[in-house]
Amino acid sequence: MEEVEHVISILKEIKQSLKEEDSVKLKELSNQTIHAASIQQHTDSITLAILIYTLSKLLERKESLKVKNWDSFIKKINSFITLAISALEEKKEDKYIEYLERIRKTISSISISLKPYIEEVLRKASINKASKMYEHGISLGQTAKLLGVTQWELTEYAGQTKISDDYYNSTLDIKRRAQMALEFFS
Repeated sequence: MEEVEHVISILKEIKQSLKEEDSVKLKELSNQTIHAASIQQHTDSITLAILIYTLSKLLERKESLKVKNWDSFIKKINSFITLAISALEEKKEDKYIEYLERIRKTISSISISLKPYIEEVLRKASINKASKMYEHGISLGQTAKLLGVTQWELTEYAGQTKISDDYYNSTLDIKRRAQMALEFFS
């Protein structure tokens, strides 16, 4: 039940962030969602994280994309989010997943001229979120499978990021290892 309440909270924050046009907050929410998805490995949480990230990218580039009817697009997205919240509150997970799919379709159909761009953003969002799951320790193969990307795409993207430079992935220098060995054996 705690997980459902967390998702409802995230959905409410998405609505607010869209109203405030806060793309940074949307990215943070996407990262929070992918963290939870890494732990539970639920595909609907992964889908939600990808949708949030895609919305943040569209919001960031709203002016340059020159999307007509932006306000009605956001109202439609928010109405599906409201329905998704209601579905979760009523414990109707199949309806919740259906509303996530409707959000994805609404995003994809925002503009015929932007469809190739949006599909590319969705694909890159999947790869980006896959790399985040990989950072959380999920295997490369499992992550690729969960997100529907190839291991090659994920490896290529992960190689461009600083995942390997993460504090937890770094090794100690020789002097520090020797010092620790001496302390251990004394």
